[in-house]
Amino acid sequence: MANMNSIPIERLTDKLEAPELDDRSYRVIRLPNQLEALLVHDPDTDKASASVNVEVGSFSDAEDMPGMAHAVEHLLFMGTKKYPKENEYSQYLSSHSGYSNAYTASTQTNYFFEVAASAEEDVPSNKTPESPLYGALDRFAQFFVAPLFLSETLDRELRAVDSENKKNLQSDTWRLNQLNKSLSNPNYPYQHFSTGNLQTLRDEPRKRGVEIRKEFIQFHEKHYSANRMKLVVLGKEPLDTLQEWVADLFKDVRNKDLPPNRWDGMQPYTKKELLTQVFAKPVMDSRTLDISFPYQDEESLYKTHPSRYISHLIGHEGPGSILAYIKAKGWANGLSAGDSPVGPGTAFFTISVRLTPEGLKQYEEIVQIVFQYIALLKDAPPQKWIVDEVKGMAEVDFRFKQKTPASSFTSVLSSEMQKCLPRDWLMSGSRLIRQFDADAITHALNFLRTDAYRLTIVSKEFPGDWDQKERWYGTEYRVEKIPKEFEEAVHKAGTVSRGKIPKELHLPHRNEFVPTRLTVEKKEVAEPAKSPLIIRNDASFRTWWKKDDQFWVPKASVSLMIRNPLVGCTGRNSVKSLMYCHLVKDALEEYSYDAEIAGLDYSLGANSLGLSVDFSGYNDKMPVLMEKVLLCMRDLEIKADRFEIIKERITRDVKNWHFHQPYRQVGEFSRKLTVEKGWTKEDYEAELPNLTPQDISEMAPQLLKQIHVESLMHGNLYKEDALRMTDLIESILKPLPLSSSQWQFRRNLIMAEGTDFTYPREHRDPENVNNCIEYYLHVGPYSDQALRARLLLFSQLTDEQGFDQLRTKEQLGYIVWTGTKIMETIMGYRVIIQSERASTYLETRINAFLATVGTTLKNMPDADFEAHKKSIIAKRLEKLKNLDQEGNRLWNHITSEYYNFHQVDADVAGIRPLTKADILTFYERFISPTSEVRAKMSVHVNAQTSPKDIAAKMTPAEQRLKVQELVGQYITQIGLTPNEDVLAKCFASMDLTSDDTGEAKISPIDTITNALSRYMEDDPAASEALKENEDKEAQLMEQTKVLLSSFLPTIGIVIKKAGIGEEERVGEDKDLPKAPKVKETVFVDDVHAFKAKLLIGPAAVPVEDLTRFEEVESKL
Repeated sequence: MANMNSIPIERLTDKLEAPELDDRSYRVIRLPNQLEALLVHDPDTDKASASVNVEVGSFSDAEDMPGMAHAVEHLLFMGTKKYPKENEYSQYLSSHSGYSNAYTASTQTNYFFEVAASAEEDVPSNKTPESPLYGALDRFAQFFVAPLFLSETLDRELRAVDSENKKNLQSDTWRLNQLNKSLSNPNYPYQHFSTGNLQTLRDEPRKRGVEIRKEFIQFHEKHYSANRMKLVVLGKEPLDTLQEWVADLFKDVRNKDLPPNRWDGMQPYTKKELLTQVFAKPVMDSRTLDISFPYQDEESLYKTHPSRYISHLIGHEGPGSILAYIKAKGWANGLSAGDSPVGPGTAFFTISVRLTPEGLKQYEEIVQIVFQYIALLKDAPPQKWIVDEVKGMAEVDFRFKQKTPASSFTSVLSSEMQKCLPRDWLMSGSRLIRQFDADAITHALNFLRTDAYRLTIVSKEFPGDWDQKERWYGTEYRVEKIPKEFEEAVHKAGTVSRGKIPKELHLPHRNEFVPTRLTVEKKEVAEPAKSPLIIRNDASFRTWWKKDDQFWVPKASVSLMIRNPLVGCTGRNSVKSLMYCHLVKDALEEYSYDAEIAGLDYSLGANSLGLSVDFSGYNDKMPVLMEKVLLCMRDLEIKADRFEIIKERITRDVKNWHFHQPYRQVGEFSRKLTVEKGWTKEDYEAELPNLTPQDISEMAPQLLKQIHVESLMHGNLYKEDALRMTDLIESILKPLPLSSSQWQFRRNLIMAEGTDFTYPREHRDPENVNNCIEYYLHVGPYSDQALRARLLLFSQLTDEQGFDQLRTKEQLGYIVWTGTKIMETIMGYRVIIQSERASTYLETRINAFLATVGTTLKNMPDADFEAHKKSIIAKRLEKLKNLDQEGNRLWNHITSEYYNFHQVDADVAGIRPLTKADILTFYERFISPTSEVRAKMSVHVNAQTSPKDIAAKMTPAEQRLKVQELVGQYITQIGLTPNEDVLAKCFASMDLTSDDTGEAKISPIDTITNALSRYMEDDPAASEALKENEDKEAQLMEQTKVLLSSFLPTIGIVIKKAGIGEEERVGEDKDLPKAPKVKETVFVDDVHAFKAKLLIGPAAVPVEDLTRFEEVESKL
């Protein structure tokens, strides 16, 4: 066998087809172990990145261990032979301005990281600084060389998987996707439950005597091979250097010469699954109709992409389209269409319709209309001009494609490398259409057959007689064969002759919004300007303008803030303004769709200051779209039928918000407490029922009558272009001036020093088991530069530490965030955790974590402290990647009303001189749980389900079984194999029953540990093992006590100390950081009264005189 080191590296290509402005250089190589790598040299990048895509995913899960691929993805982060410390990788990345993530798909698992591109500056002159990229690559490569699958981390990461699954249990996206999978061909792996949970990955396998850790190691051994891996590395270093690193660090990844994963001869839908209709009940109040067809895998059709012709026409929203026709009937609000790969050799083509209440009743008619349109497409030969139009826009988009964040680029490209694309087309192959192929389109259309489809009808009310529940998510559904009469009607519709197709259905017209003027005048500048200029400033208009001076694309963005105090002065006005915006967008839908698919878009919204209108995309036809939008805003005709449809949709959206995950709600509740004036979903809910078309008709003219327009014109626009667009706005709206004395202020309320508040809320979804806490510590006004610098650095210092303690070690929940929170005019430090654990318990654990931070900071080596400073500075100075990022930054500075365009530089200047003593002083005052002056507010979003509710649903036998499984887990964790028969016998006599309060009659912890002691005596293998190591039994008992104190409430057993009334946390002080005693909190039950007692903070004011930005003379 040849020595790997003697086999040369194969260079596959040195040139990739790239966007016009791409200044990177590329190389694709194949290592002797057959690992293929794309190397990217970007001399200007400040972020480096790498990604490995492994051709294995959930399709390869064992049938009896769903979620295995996902669990292995989690476990690879938990230590390697070369770097055994479990958080070594994340610590290294965090201290070098980086982060990492991963995801598991059906046939791929993708790992990626991002890190500072440049080495540290202040290293000794006699040393060569290690590149952060090299250090990260070294640690990353070991995932695929020698992962440890540490037994002490195994259970924690399986709990993280379980928590991730529970986060998704009430998500309709996940529920409906799994329902579609569960109702597919049981012999095809599409039906797998891909996420996994504790039951599938730990409890059930253990019952079967499976050694879980061994199974994960075997999965890695069986499926992870160098020849299945694609690597992308992006850095500042020359290609030769990157190649040398990759060759050295990845040479030990074993090549097992595995064949590609294929499931030939099988399809996700068989005859049994086709011609069926599935009725599914969602969590949210939504109504959709999906028509799904088995479709071809188009991976090898990268020159023609026939599905893009079909999806362009079926998904069109302009005149002649399916949507325009059924929307006019009042049946639909939206429609989308496209193909989605399922696995090698197969895909779905799905048409999805968002239904109105009337549309739900007429869903069979809608299906027939869809098939009539398909018949229209089949009857007419594929139109070359349509392909040319789509092809031309794809070429324009690719030609002017701008850079994306480094980790996004590497992650996407490593996945693309798994496709059978020519290596020089890795960036362009999935984007460009290279030729018109009528036969390929005709062949593709033939997959949309009247005898091969499945319908999914989603509604909370219809039909109401769901008779089954999906296994993994509990989605209620009913499935049946399509009635014969309906099937025949669909067949008739799909084979109708052209003359009998409704005249309202026809092919679209040519798109007048396709850009033709794509010239960009590039003028080199020493350094891009950091602020825009004011080119008009009077009683009605303040226009900011910045000509693009670094990205050189034929694009622009125009953002308008139309100040009007009427918009947000009351909750009712706020709702009316929201309705007005929706009605404008609804009226423009057919017209604006052409602009949207030609790369030109707009948005319209309402906020506390007034209305916001944004335009973005290719600047060529932007004034045309702007004129049409403004005219519609001015002359909006309120149609009663559309009003009722839009009102129903907004009402549904507002009600559905209450069923979102708690972590997505908690911010609105905390904002409610801290803004002087603001309206919530509950305010909208109260006002919507009484809203009439007349309300909008009366208010609409007032919204634009007396206003002040502040705008930013940014991108490929000359000063004269910006002034002309300002004139266009003025000529259409003809507004009366709104004096600055009438402008709305945005202010925050300030908690007094030394206060502590808690605002509890109940989550409205009775089935959601998750609680959530936002723990907020007020620091000061956002304008305080010195405090802001300290807050930013403190957040950096605690970011990885918080994640490691609260999520990785304590496993409180999958959602764990720590860091800076910025509101309108104030800032602070916050921690968010979503968990099955009670919010009150989460609060104590946050207090315990924050108490340890002071000690950690005091003991932190100076070198580590300085590394964190460099890391946050690098994050603040990160280069803008594209025009959109620059525009968003400038507009945020304007709408904040601070106009602090040099904020980044000010932050860096404030951070550089900070010392550890500065941060410790900051910590002791604002953060420490024992601080006498800190101001704290917690929002608790609590699940409706209580331990007593759980107990009512669980029998004593079920409780005993759950405890037995838990104890078995810890027996495994200390290196013993549980004897399930002996364990069951010892635990069979346990009495865990509760009284009427849900409280156990005797201490269940004592009962359980006594049963465990009996097991240790009765199981010969355990008894023998403990003779050799007496510490193991004590260790097992302690771990069991700690876990039981938090686990028993989840199965309905509340544990209290006799006579004290506090939750028992036996052994916890020894194993977890101790929560300090903190001042008593004040619960907020009357929000109005609470806010009335707080001080009102100052509003935002410009950090410098705006006249210094003025440039009113005429010049380019």
